[in-house]
Amino acid sequence: MNRIDNLFQNKKQNILSIYFPAGYPNLNDTVPNLELLQTAGVDMVEIGIPFSDPLADGAAIQAAAKQSLDNGMNLRLLFEQLRTVRKTVNIPLILMGYWNTIYRYGVEQFLIDCQKVGIDGLIVPDLPLEEFELYYKADFEKHGIYNVLLACPETEEGRLKKLIESSQGFLYMVSSSATTGGSMKLDEKQKAYFNRIKEIKTPRLIGFGINNKASFEYASQYANGAIVGTAFIKALEKNQAENFIIGLK
Repeated sequence: MNRIDNLFQNKKQNILSIYFPAGYPNLNDTVPNLELLQTAGVDMVEIGIPFSDPLADGAAIQAAAKQSLDNGMNLRLLFEQLRTVRKTVNIPLILMGYWNTIYRYGVEQFLIDCQKVGIDGLIVPDLPLEEFELYYKADFEKHGIYNVLLACPETEEGRLKKLIESSQGFLYMVSSSATTGGSMKLDEKQKAYFNRIKEIKTPRLIGFGINNKASFEYASQYANGAIVGTAFIKALEKNQAENFIIGLK
């Protein structure tokens, strides 16, 4: 069984997923960060594949990705870093990045390497669902790699239904149509969107704007849990990562 499925089967609420870019803040911090997060009680981790033009990311994640690239991080090095990660880390691991990086690496080889090191799923915001299903779905399934899809407040009902049917593992519910790093606007429009999320039966996590215990608990009322990225990266910068996770939980 895929580790993501196992997680959602065994824990229904308050699932905490953390995002950070590979090779940040230092080049060889990827696996130590994962081990720290597992020890601190995080349920799942999204490892960012640094990219020079991360369109969906705010200033903090863009700066972290640039620092990672400046450190010398690339996909081949990332897979080398993760080669023995499953000896110490057993929580679900997801790679999150942009399609250009994966396509240039070679899709088939990328999926092979994901399977070798124990990656459970991918989040690729700019890979259209239709293109995925037409050209790549069979390869993903062959290597046991889930493709986690994203929905946002403006996603219309027909499209949302298709995303729910097609997403693997869970559905990533973006809290607002903005870049990462902001705060959730707890207005009537967002409440209506969150109530809409609450009615979805498939496993789902809310991301974007989750930056403290209050916003994590609020989001978790409407989904199985939430995803924290920018706030954790800022804690990493200050060497306060463990205390930050304790504060969230």
